Amino acid sequence: MRGREALIDIQFQDTLVQGVFLERLNRFVLVCELPSGSREKVHLPDPGRLKDLLVPGGPIWLQESNDPKRKTKWSAVMTHDPTNDIYVSLNTQYPNRLVLEAFQLEMVEELKDWRLEKAEYKVGGSRFDFLLTHKQNDQKLLLEVKSVTMVEDGMGKFPDAVTARGARHVEELTHLQTKGNYQTAVLFIAQRTDLQGITSAPEIDPHFARVMERAACQGVRFFGRSCIVTPDRISLDGPIPVYTKKD
Repeated sequence: MRGREALIDIQFQDTLVQGVFLERLNRFVLVCELPSGSREKVHLPDPGRLKDLLVPGGPIWLQESNDPKRKTKWSAVMTHDPTNDIYVSLNTQYPNRLVLEAFQLEMVEELKDWRLEKAEYKVGGSRFDFLLTHKQNDQKLLLEVKSVTMVEDGMGKFPDAVTARGARHVEELTHLQTKGNYQTAVLFIAQRTDLQGITSAPEIDPHFARVMERAACQGVRFFGRSCIVTPDRISLDGPIPVYTKKD
C-alpha cells in the first residue's frame, strides 16, 4: 500500500538501551545484563515461547520505566534474529497501537470501506479490539488483532505457544458471524519483515488451527501485515497473505 515508506510508526528515539539476554525466569520476566554490567529483572510483554529469539548471550533492547509502582524497572522491546539478520519486536501492545493509528488515518486498504467506531468494544461477556462501521450503511464489523513473531521457512506462524484465549476469540467471532449480527475479521500483525505470509501452527496448537480454518469457512476474514523494525522505531508495513488451511 505504501511500499517501504512506513508512515505509521512508534518511535523509540534514544529511549532504548542494548543489553544482553541471560535467562527467562517465567513467561513475563527475563534476566538481562545492562551495559553497566549490572543484572536486572526485565518485563517481557510477549508471553509466547520465543525460543528462536531469546537466545542466552544474544542482544536485547530494553526501555526503562519511570513508574514507581512497577516491580521491574525495565521492559524488553526488541531482539535480533541472527538467522535472518532482522530485528523483531517483543511488545504485543504495539500492533494494536499501530492499527489504531492506521484506522484513524484511514490507511487500512484491506478494510477501506470501514471506519473506526470504537476500540475495546464489548459484546456480551467478550471484548474485541475494534468495532468498525461500514461507510455506506450501518453494518458493523468486529476486528481482532493478533501479534506474530515466529517465522519458519519464510512463513509467519501463529501461535508460537498454545493459546486458549486466542482460540476462544476466533470461536466467538465465528459465532457472531454466523448469527449475522456482525461481520468479523482477524488482522495478524507480524512484528518483523522477513516473511511471505502467515498461517496457523498446528504442530504447536492444533485446536487453534482447526478453529481458524473453521472460522474462515464460516465467513470470518483473515488479513496480514508485516512491520519494519529498527532500533529507532517499529513501522506498519504492507499487506501479506494469510493461509487458513492447516496444510
